[in-house]
Amino acid sequence: MQHDAIVIGGSYAGLSAAIHIARARRSVCVIDAGAPRNRFADASHGFFGQDGDEPHAMLAKALAQLQRYPTVQIVADEAIRASAVAGGFEIELADREAHTAAKLVLAFGICDVLPELPGLAERWGKSVLHCPYCHGFEYAGQRLGVLQTMPMSAHQALLIADWGPTTLFLNRGDMPGAEAQASLARRGVVIEPAQIVALRGERTALSSLKLGDGREVAIDALYLAPRSTLNSPIAEQLGCALDEGPFGPVIRTDAAKLTSVPGVYAAGDTARAPHNASWAAADGVTAGISLHQSLIFESLAA
Repeated sequence: MQHDAIVIGGSYAGLSAAIHIARARRSVCVIDAGAPRNRFADASHGFFGQDGDEPHAMLAKALAQLQRYPTVQIVADEAIRASAVAGGFEIELADREAHTAAKLVLAFGICDVLPELPGLAERWGKSVLHCPYCHGFEYAGQRLGVLQTMPMSAHQALLIADWGPTTLFLNRGDMPGAEAQASLARRGVVIEPAQIVALRGERTALSSLKLGDGREVAIDALYLAPRSTLNSPIAEQLGCALDEGPFGPVIRTDAAKLTSVPGVYAAGDTARAPHNASWAAADGVTAGISLHQSLIFESLAA
């Protein structure tokens, strides 16, 4: 079926793009595999008008609102292949069905690559966190830690210290430079160089870190900046330029969220760093409106 636009990814960015395309009375197909990045979190914080709401419920409400528009099609599947064809682009799904559209929005998100530490993955999004603006207030004044995963971790520790007493756990990694150590000391951040053996606590709560030298350090929340990968190879299949962001690859876009490939837009975590739900939604709005306007003005120029 031919659409004006296909949006790959049905989370904050993708649905924000799709609803603006639909409100412009253009046909839009949203293809979503059902695995949003924030599915591990119990609540989304800082999102306008929905602070503290459960992410799945927020997405379900947005999807229901989108489906009220008659030009919308929702496809619950994984987009596995994309190619340029006459009149636009063809998207092949995992079930081998194909959809075509004049324009694309890539909003398939990213995957966090977590350190392999016993007890860490099951606490991700609960007591092991990445963003203090999303989850810092709930742990304010408690015992906080930052796990060093990259050179930016010292900067993260300087930031996290605004929410409570903070320890930077090097996990046998390199000691920060002299200037960074001085800044950490001024912020009251303790540096712990020992290896972390395991995270401990009741269910998804965190109560302590077991260190390789036998010590156990009490802690309530651990922050880290994980490396990330794109959830789909479609951007590369289409030839979109990628940039190396601070956490992993991102799709290069201009101010209109247009990629290096004409007709292909990108929004949300796929195309920005740092990451935040509000930014993802705003990027989706930009991409959706830009895409719609391109349908009008490109046809006039033809």
